[in-house]
Order: sequence, then C-alpha cells, then structure tokens
Amino acid sequence: MNRIVTWITTSDTHVFHYVNQQLRCKLFDFLLPRMTHMGGATFTISSLLLVMIIANPIGRSWATQALLSLVLSHIVVHFIKKAYCRQRPYTKLANVNLSSNPLKDYSFPSGHTTAAFAIAVAFSLHSLLLAMFLLPVAILIGISRMYLGLHYPTDCLIGALLGTISSIIVVYVTNI
Repeated sequence: MNRIVTWITTSDTHVFHYVNQQLRCKLFDFLLPRMTHMGGATFTISSLLLVMIIANPIGRSWATQALLSLVLSHIVVHFIKKAYCRQRPYTKLANVNLSSNPLKDYSFPSGHTTAAFAIAVAFSLHSLLLAMFLLPVAILIGISRMYLGLHYPTDCLIGALLGTISSIIVVYVTNI
C-alpha cells in the first residue's frame, strides 16, 4: 500500500510541475486565467439561472438538473475538504508558478473542476452537441487550476469524478 501512495504522490507532483511549468506559453497565459473563472460560483450559478430564465422548457429542465448536480457535488466537496485538509501545491512545492491570488482553503478536491464537470455532464447526458463543446471546456478548467498553481492533478481528477457522478445521479433520479 505504501508503494501505491508513494507512486501516486510522486506522479501527482510530476504531472503538476509539467502542467504548471512546461506548458507555459502566451496563449495559455492569456486563456487559462480567464477560463478558470468559468468554474467559480459566480459564473456557474449566474449562467445556470440565465439559462433557466431564457431557455425553452426542455433547456430549463436541463439547467435545473445541472444546478441540482452543482449543489449536490459541492456539499460533498465541502465535507471532503474539511476531512482531508490537503495543503495547496504552492504551499508545499518549490518553484510553483502562482498566477493567481493565493487561496486560504484546502486543495482537495478542486471545487472549480467539480462545478465545471457537474454542469458539463448534466447537459452532455442530454445532448451530444453540447457534450462536444462543454466537456473540453470542463477539462480546460481543470487544467487551468494546475496551470495557475492552485491544485494538484488528483484534486482535479477527483473533482471531475465528483461532478460527473453527481450529474449522473441527478439526471437519473429526476428522469424517473
């Protein structure tokens, strides 16, 4: 078991450094700090409320499911962050490119990535066209969290998993 934990920790650090340091380019320096906000509470909630106001009844239903998925996933994220208390990479690792304001809460799991996947998967379960647009955006939001020095890869992977599972549960339960 110790070998597995060591391997995961080492791999996590290597992938983090690769994304945070080796992927540096002008395009990502411009794009990813802006995209990361698409996983934040203000953007996600206001976007879903806007869709609920302007969409047809089917779109409203999908947005409601996405909002329920967002709420469910963030309740889980809240409890995991309190239980696990993982320090952010910029507090533990050397030579981290921190492109954003330091955050005070814990790193695991990534709330922004969780939110992005909760919304993307909820809509994707209904529309392949939306999946082709929203899933790559959700993936880029997860990558942006590492690029900005705020999260480890496992923070983002578990966030993506939580958002995905919450969407599957909500869409399944509300479509019965």
